Amino acid sequence: VNSAGEDLMSKAGLEPERMQKLHEHGPRQDIIFVASLVDKAPNLGGLARTCEVFQCAALVVNDMRIAKDPVFRSLSMTAELWVPIWEVPEQDLERYLKRKKAQGYTLVGVEQTTKSVRLDAFNFPKSCVLLMGREKEGIPPSLLRLMEHTVEIPQLGVVRSLNVHVSGAIALWEYSRQHKFVRR
Repeated sequence: VNSAGEDLMSKAGLEPERMQKLHEHGPRQDIIFVASLVDKAPNLGGLARTCEVFQCAALVVNDMRIAKDPVFRSLSMTAELWVPIWEVPEQDLERYLKRKKAQGYTLVGVEQTTKSVRLDAFNFPKSCVLLMGREKEGIPPSLLRLMEHTVEIPQLGVVRSLNVHVSGAIALWEYSRQHKFVRR
């Protein structure tokens, strides 16, 4: 992986057994999960595991060194070996998102806004970038303006937010339900 967020797995000299195992599970889904604003190792480790389970095209993080963190690894359960992880530092995130939009990806933010659509009523586009916000502050206004859609998870309790890992898992499940788990 390089700092431009490009997948270098094919150039990484992966052992043939690992490449074979990756191909046995079929093609990855066309959703890029952007967690460059998330900084807590347990959340990122859990998100790596979630991205692998739902075969995301990639997990985007602020700093690749997180994959070496013991707390990250304890939650990822070796997912970092199977899901492409791209580094896009926070200061490059706006440019990266604009590039992905120009490449045909739809930008979707998970955030409670006045214009958010309930997750259960949202139709995910096939090719999308899913942006998660900071653990407490959410998506900053400068990036929120770039989002073509914002979705929120309906909630019943008094506390008005879920942990970023939990929110990411729910959103990826819904994307997968709509695109991968469709009954034929």
